[in-house]
Amino acid sequence: MKFSNIDLAVFIGYCVIIIGVALWVSRTKKGKQKDTRDYFLAGNSLPWWAIGTSLIAANISAEQLIGMTGDGFTMGLAIASYEWMAALTLIVVGKFFLPIFLEKRIYSMPQFLEIRYDEKVRTTLAILWLFLYVFVNLTSILYLGGICIEKVFQIDLTTAIFCIAAFSALYTIVGGLKAIAYTDFIQVTFLVVGGLITTYFALNAFSPDAGFAGGMSKLSETFPEKFDMIFTKGQPFYEKLPGLTVLIGGMWIANLNYWGCNQYITQRALAAKSLPEAQKGIILAGFLKLLMPLIVVVPGIIAFALHANVTRQDDVYPWLLKTFLSPENIGFQGLLGICFAALVAAIVGSLSSKTNSIATIFTMDIFKPYFGKNTSEHQLVNIGRITTAVSLVIAVMLAPYIDKFGGAFQFIQEFTGFFSPGIFAIFIFGLFWKRATAQGALWVAILTVPVSVLFKYTNGLNAIPFLDRMGIIFLILSAVMIVVSLMTKQNKDPKAIEYREGLFKTNMAFNIGAIIIIAIAAILYIKFW
Repeated sequence: MKFSNIDLAVFIGYCVIIIGVALWVSRTKKGKQKDTRDYFLAGNSLPWWAIGTSLIAANISAEQLIGMTGDGFTMGLAIASYEWMAALTLIVVGKFFLPIFLEKRIYSMPQFLEIRYDEKVRTTLAILWLFLYVFVNLTSILYLGGICIEKVFQIDLTTAIFCIAAFSALYTIVGGLKAIAYTDFIQVTFLVVGGLITTYFALNAFSPDAGFAGGMSKLSETFPEKFDMIFTKGQPFYEKLPGLTVLIGGMWIANLNYWGCNQYITQRALAAKSLPEAQKGIILAGFLKLLMPLIVVVPGIIAFALHANVTRQDDVYPWLLKTFLSPENIGFQGLLGICFAALVAAIVGSLSSKTNSIATIFTMDIFKPYFGKNTSEHQLVNIGRITTAVSLVIAVMLAPYIDKFGGAFQFIQEFTGFFSPGIFAIFIFGLFWKRATAQGALWVAILTVPVSVLFKYTNGLNAIPFLDRMGIIFLILSAVMIVVSLMTKQNKDPKAIEYREGLFKTNMAFNIGAIIIIAIAAILYIKFW
């Protein structure tokens, strides 16, 4: 695949815009230094549109554009459940989780756990998150992004990975969350526009001149097996998306943990101007999640229909770019630059979000309490910057080895699933059960990985689909939480959350948006059942 001069100019222009905007929005007044709230929470100044787009930029990365496109190629539309169920999950998070988090004015999710439980729970979960974010999330994003850079520019994978990390570091280290959130608006614009362009040209190649609706209709009629949303036992990919579990089982555990208890996601909402502003951002993100399968799944199905010549599913998205957007194939220049910028936007947007959250957790939940109680705000910001750089270096060294784990998106879901049931149990009981105690939470935190590993590597148990496995493990850990908490013989934990009157009341804009999202999701599932 070769870039024309115009494609290269478009891509370079994108890079310059991102760096320029990041440096401009992160500038400080003369004589003023950033404090931790400025650096980690954008000074609590984010508007709804920045929150909504930043949530998507943090979420949609290489694992979606490359990983889910590959899964669309192999599994079909069913993998879109991760997107459509997320839209519904966001409504729950916006109505019931965010009001509590924002009222506590926290920097991080571990900090909330100390407020609700104690310091031991905070530290244990902070360490778990740091391990997960650095060794699973950062490495997989860099690996998948490196694959595309490698294919486009014909450079080796390690060099490609380093280039992505360096670009992200250029503005993340200096600007903090405010630079990330405002550039994310640009990143998501490129992502949506570039993704829709790719889908359009691929669909047109499959069904020339039929238009979007006609092309989709022909695609679903020709390959109906690729449009099954709910797999049944015996179908090839049932173990990855086990039937109704995607609607009423383990998928909810994965999604509620990800969207409601996850630092690099909730950090955007924690930085909002106000609760209503955060909730409007959540609704915007919900609508964008409904749109995402058109960008990250349908192109993979089209590639299957066109008999894409690929050796591994993670090569499907690069094949799409090369086949449908290179100047020699479409007859004009510029679109490849836009769509490649969309890919890089997804990668660096998510990468920057995760590194900033790693820096937040390490600085505010590990360094400050244990090593820097008297450290100044300016020094804490510098510690955050150093942490960002170190996490990227570690991920760059490990990323080339991700290929040994198979499809990258499933790798992320599987290994994140080791942590999700326990983390979600700790939060859901802490938020909504007044008898939950620190002892119960600590035991759940200690057991979540061992129990998950036991299920994963024990004969018989490892035959259970991992989403079902997550649901079962959540129930086991919930029982641990209940039993240990009740053994303390307290009527109510002294740190239990008290709900003020009207805490969960939402405004008309949120309610209307939520109803529309639920209706659209229901229609989609009914149509493709």
